[in-house]
Amino acid sequence: MARVGLYGGSFNPIHVGHLRSAVEVRARARLAEVWLLPAHQPPHKDTAEIAPASDRLAMLQLGLGDTPGLRAEPIELERKGPSYSIDTLRLLRERHPDQTFAWVLGFDAFLELHAWHQYDRFVTECDLVVTTRPPHPVTTGANLDRFGELPIAVRRGFWYEPAIGCYVNESGRRLEFLPVTQLDISASALRAAIAQGASIRYLVPESVRAYLIEHRLYQPHG
Repeated sequence: MARVGLYGGSFNPIHVGHLRSAVEVRARARLAEVWLLPAHQPPHKDTAEIAPASDRLAMLQLGLGDTPGLRAEPIELERKGPSYSIDTLRLLRERHPDQTFAWVLGFDAFLELHAWHQYDRFVTECDLVVTTRPPHPVTTGANLDRFGELPIAVRRGFWYEPAIGCYVNESGRRLEFLPVTQLDISASALRAAIAQGASIRYLVPESVRAYLIEHRLYQPHG
């Protein structure tokens, strides 16, 4: 059974930090593919600064290009309302019963896992791959300092298995820490730079930069 990585986010806009992480995670976690899932309505973010879904998907597809093993999955854009990860996961499992899934998230999002909708069920229905997210480096293995930062409600469901080098819970699902290249790029900083007329060349793929210019996204109105 193929294992596929699910990498969610607003991708507002997609940038080279997202793309580099996806490439490295696919290789190091031995995933068949990584699917990038743009959120329709991120439940923990202010939607005022989020570009239209059609634009974010278009930029994601441009950024991915023909990169092997990476593709855009617009499932969350097909649904209305908040994009809860567990709902997305369950629908994908129904549509793709021949695949198993690993949810890819940065360490900053990992720290907020206890605030996710039905987080206690979520961690029993897919593997978790937790990556470096500046300023939060992670290492492979037990990574006790980082694991210890989680709320007790999340920690108590996992234990470390040295033989396989990752954490597991009673469902058999795994929690793996995976260091990736630390590129300190944020979509919010990119939006601010665009609003100020500053260059974002080499921070996003050139095809994405051209799209941003053509469609005047994130620029001040008036």
